Amino acid sequence: MTLLAHISDLHLDGSERATRRAVRVMDYLRALPQPVDALLVTGDIADHGEEAEYEEAARILTAPFPVLTCPGNHDARPAYRKALLGEAPEHGPVNQAHDIAGTTILMCDSTIPGRDEGRLDAQTLAWIDATLTARTPGTPALIAFHQPPVALHHPLPDSCRLEEPGALADLIEAHPQVAAVLTGHAHTAAASTFAARPLIVGPAVTWTLRMPWEGDQAADRDQPPGLAFHILDDDRRLTTHYRVVL
Repeated sequence: MTLLAHISDLHLDGSERATRRAVRVMDYLRALPQPVDALLVTGDIADHGEEAEYEEAARILTAPFPVLTCPGNHDARPAYRKALLGEAPEHGPVNQAHDIAGTTILMCDSTIPGRDEGRLDAQTLAWIDATLTARTPGTPALIAFHQPPVALHHPLPDSCRLEEPGALADLIEAHPQVAAVLTGHAHTAAASTFAARPLIVGPAVTWTLRMPWEGDQAADRDQPPGLAFHILDDDRRLTTHYRVVL
């Protein structure tokens, strides 16, 4: 069994509000009686893509368990690499593979610099395929990135979701060990399907999206930050529990 926590969209911008909400979530996770195997953070870690925002993120996200990240449309690859990952500030896609408690977790870069829409480019798709092919047959895998590949029935996230999702769907079909797809970006906890797999959208830390039937103002800034717990069991069944952190 693999136990994962999942947060998204911290939008750290140097403000006391953004810092307080992110710290609250991390304090909650660090205080759990049973630690998670890893925390996944599916993008928009910074709000403006500045080095100082990633330096703050590195401090806040420090934990006794692995913290796995991928960029979102508000993130900037060079600053993200330098200040958060301690790498050279390069412009190429930030793709990382992790082996956590018997599960392969691919944190993928679906960003298109300068745009809110996402796309897994040819380089990233080839990396996903090669990484999954190289793993021991039967090892379960999760694929995580920022923009959801399906409509969530709100005009804001649906206007800037993952483009050309068919290429990813074909790749997942070729790799039956992929148990689920995990994303962020939409600022709402959601569950759907993609390529005959569960698609789970992690809730946002910064603010929650109001759906059309909840009101006209998209951003509900009064909702507490949210998180998800994912359990991947020995049958490759993913079970998700959502929490808010008061």
